[in-house]
Amino acid sequence: MPALPAGPVIICTNHPSWWDPAFFILLQRALMPGRVGFGPMEAEALGKYGLLERMGVFGIELGSARGAAKFLEISGRLLSVSNHVLWITAQGEFADPRTRPIRLRPGIAHLLRRVPDVTVLPLAVEYSFWNEGKPEALARFGAPITASRERSVAEWTALLEAELTRTVDALAVDSERRDVRAFERVMRGSAAVGPIYSIYRRVRSVLTGRVVDVSHGGRE
Repeated sequence: MPALPAGPVIICTNHPSWWDPAFFILLQRALMPGRVGFGPMEAEALGKYGLLERMGVFGIELGSARGAAKFLEISGRLLSVSNHVLWITAQGEFADPRTRPIRLRPGIAHLLRRVPDVTVLPLAVEYSFWNEGKPEALARFGAPITASRERSVAEWTALLEAELTRTVDALAVDSERRDVRAFERVMRGSAAVGPIYSIYRRVRSVLTGRVVDVSHGGRE
């Protein structure tokens, strides 16, 4: 993750999965422990997951002038605090990371014209199956961009689409290589190839007195 200047930050990210808000919370705690994170979510969907509201997620009404105004008002207020981070899935809907062109809704561009002294950070997210029974949650940050009122909404949108596309493409290359050395591990989950085979290997380890790594790439 690139070093960030002092001041509020907007994370402009793609939106491949329902799991994105939970992943953002983990990234926030692991990589930005001194900051407080927030993020918008469609109000009806948020109503089903009240726990997220206690974690900084706020509801907005999509596709309406009232919803857009509320998004700008709440986001502007949050970004007035220097240690705040606003996570925005700017595509506005689920989209496969391979879908091109990447199109963003204009709300984030309008916000950047209204709020000075904000740093924008592109973030690519992808969930890929490698060698284990559960997927890897992969993330790659792009280069920071300083907000400016001099760019129009159209210019901001085009710039963010280009930078997010560049970041998502770079993450795809890293994912295809399956090289863990290209990533910084911020959390480790359980690893196993399947319950029956894992039980067999654990029983075998007890009988033979040998330590067994039950991950697919582990050694017996």
